[in-house]
Amino acid sequence: MNIVSSGLKRLSGLSILLPASVWAAPAPPPGEPNPLITILMFGGLFLFMYLMIIRPQRKRQKEHRQLVMNLAKGDEVVTNSGILGKVARIEGEYLVLEVSDTVSLKFQKQAVHAVLPKGTLKAI
Repeated sequence: MNIVSSGLKRLSGLSILLPASVWAAPAPPPGEPNPLITILMFGGLFLFMYLMIIRPQRKRQKEHRQLVMNLAKGDEVVTNSGILGKVARIEGEYLVLEVSDTVSLKFQKQAVHAVLPKGTLKAI
């Protein structure tokens, strides 16, 4: 008797000792998902989106609206495009910026990014 045939006899002996249910165990049936868990997951996702995205964006919008409403003649501002200037006059929804002694530009009020401290333009 050679080594291979003796090894096969040992393996066939193991199959006799183990029950048939171990060799061919059926997969458990898939369970139905719990609708309460699904609703809680969507609720948690919405709460996360509200706290991390929607609420901070609304806060920034409110601050920008206040900044635009409080603009006055003589304020030094920077626009969204990066142009620095001094507010020469306000005409409804537009404002005229003096960017130098000879150049004045007209912008929408919404284009103002920030109001700079007085004297910033002289320091630059």
